[in-house]
Amino acid sequence: MSDIPASRSVAFVRHDQIPASPPPLGAGGPIAWLRENLFNGPFNTILTLVAMYCVYLLLSSAMPWVLNGVWHTDSLKACREALGDKVGACFSVLSERWNQLLFGISYPPDQYWRPSLAFVLLFAAAAPVMFYDLPRKMLIFTGLYPFIAYWLIWGGTTLSPIFGLLGFVAGYYVYSLLVKDSFAKAAGAGVASAIIVWILSGYIIPAIASENPWLPAVASRDLGGFMLNMILGVTCVSLSLPLGILLALGRQSDMPIIKWICVVFIEFIRGVPLITLLFVANVVLAYFLPPGTNFDLILRVIIMITLFSAAYIAEVIRGGLAALPRGQYEAGDSLGLDYPQAMRLIILPQALKISIPGIVNVAVGLFKDTTLVSVISMFDLVGMIRGPVVESAAWKGIYWELFMFASVLFFVICYGISQYSQWLERRLATDHR
Repeated sequence: MSDIPASRSVAFVRHDQIPASPPPLGAGGPIAWLRENLFNGPFNTILTLVAMYCVYLLLSSAMPWVLNGVWHTDSLKACREALGDKVGACFSVLSERWNQLLFGISYPPDQYWRPSLAFVLLFAAAAPVMFYDLPRKMLIFTGLYPFIAYWLIWGGTTLSPIFGLLGFVAGYYVYSLLVKDSFAKAAGAGVASAIIVWILSGYIIPAIASENPWLPAVASRDLGGFMLNMILGVTCVSLSLPLGILLALGRQSDMPIIKWICVVFIEFIRGVPLITLLFVANVVLAYFLPPGTNFDLILRVIIMITLFSAAYIAEVIRGGLAALPRGQYEAGDSLGLDYPQAMRLIILPQALKISIPGIVNVAVGLFKDTTLVSVISMFDLVGMIRGPVVESAAWKGIYWELFMFASVLFFVICYGISQYSQWLERRLATDHR
């Protein structure tokens, strides 16, 4: 060993890293994906081939029907004459009746911009709620949006939305005093707020409303089409979530009366079909009202659908509350928090994160169930298809094109809700890693 030169006694060390070689053709890229997901074994290979053959049969039948579709005729007879011997769809019914499918048969055509603007503003109002990184000041517009949307869609004087807004402001003011101060101060503030709202509604607001240009009033019976489905879906989901939270907390309450009221309500609503509640809203509810009382049908339907959805959301949130370990409740007690503070700061944020998949499932099902209002003579999208469009002389007997259009609209909304819920789950790390 002593005869080896010193320069050769140290092992050679590379100063540059060897560039990574690309993986073998079968170990990465599309070929590897196909092998792992579609052709992983004889059974999966057979299933893949059978599925590909079924897709081929479906596309070979459907694509000519879609590609040969006619878009510019005024009746089903003219569409079939234009097709001749070819197989094709009569999409002309969509280009002819798109306004009725979206806005109903009686909504003024020159006022279509109003519900369209309300739909666009919906995204701005929902953004600070759905994406919590946005500035909290945007929640001001979220609180104002229901009153703005009501005025845009129904029109008429600005007195109704302004008066409703003042009522909510006064209620929030009294609630804040009730939480911070004594009940006597809150009661005094409530009386003062009621007097102020009465003065404003009786004198000041009518003067302001008379000076502002009014939008033409539209009766609730004139609302229809997919616009009605959107109104029912957005309103009922927004109202049923806080009501479901209260029902879930009430069902777990230590006070027997509150607990059993919530239990009976939830079990009764979950045991009754939604279509039965809609018939109750349409027919039976009128027998419990004073003679001559005009209770808007859309409002009755919103109440029934909200109660129905709230019962299911309550059970979903109760599952989220039950999934939390007892230590989370004890943590609130150890910090000296009272029940509302512990629920708001510790328990509900975790329970709601766990309950996101269930809440979204109820929301998607509720939005699709809004089509059931067609059975009580409300012309939503399905009601328009089954009634004025299909029964018209020009388009009598056409079905596939209309229901395919309805399926696309509902799929876009429901798929968007599903994708947002998955993004929110990843963002909030609901798996508690």
